[in-house]
Amino acid sequence: MGRVAIIADSNSGITQEQGKELGIIVLSMPFFIDGDIYFEDVTLTQQEFYKRLKADADISTSQPSPADVVELWNKVLEEYDEIVHIPMSSGLSGSCATAAALSADFNGKVQVVNNQRISITQRQSVLDALAFAGMGRSAAEIREILEREALEASIYLGVDTLKYLKKGGRITPAAAAIGTVLNLKPVLQIQGEKLDAFAKMRGWKNAKKTMLEAMKKDVSERFNDQEVEIMLAHSQEDEAVALEWKREVEEYFPGYDIYMAPLSLSITCHTGPGVLAIGCVKKII
Repeated sequence: MGRVAIIADSNSGITQEQGKELGIIVLSMPFFIDGDIYFEDVTLTQQEFYKRLKADADISTSQPSPADVVELWNKVLEEYDEIVHIPMSSGLSGSCATAAALSADFNGKVQVVNNQRISITQRQSVLDALAFAGMGRSAAEIREILEREALEASIYLGVDTLKYLKKGGRITPAAAAIGTVLNLKPVLQIQGEKLDAFAKMRGWKNAKKTMLEAMKKDVSERFNDQEVEIMLAHSQEDEAVALEWKREVEEYFPGYDIYMAPLSLSITCHTGPGVLAIGCVKKII
């Protein structure tokens, strides 16, 4: 069986350093900030991103250029026989469709996974792909498994400020003004291809409770108490706030080994800083 390389984009939350440690190639996502292009975790740190975001810089997400993707694949195939390429959800970016179209010229050696995930749930798919490759599965087999299981995941996000949802046109200026006065904390949901509104709660205490109860319901009803991975993400600049969230989740879900990571910058562009999130993925290995 040939050697299979795993490539993920940086929306998975896997850093360049972590990728090297795990044996995963991480394709850095590009961002335009005030007209200049930056690459996540290469020329753009988390700290610099938040600094520019809070300074109201003009920030927009983009997708890797086709030339860069093809160049990466050709380089990787000098060492590996096949590639499993795992981009962010096709419903949130055109990068998946672009990669799928480009892969047609690689005679099956590059399998692009329409994974319908992002951030911590995408990360779990990458780890699963790595494990399957270690078991000797082919790139096509790994893609088939990941696409079959793609929707067996869920994320809930509590948003601290309405400013960025208003800026992105997801809520009206009037709704943002009223929500700010009422201290509303929107809870958003990612299941499959969409970032949707889930609830609007007054204050963080109620927002956290809503996320925890929603996740508990998913585990017991949607996943029928099957084995799952529970994971957390955040865009908190104060690490203590994120660690307190982790403690609360561990108390609510005893017995789980809970992973926590910074939230994908592509999501943070739309939600702003201060987000707390919880995700769940059905175990497939």
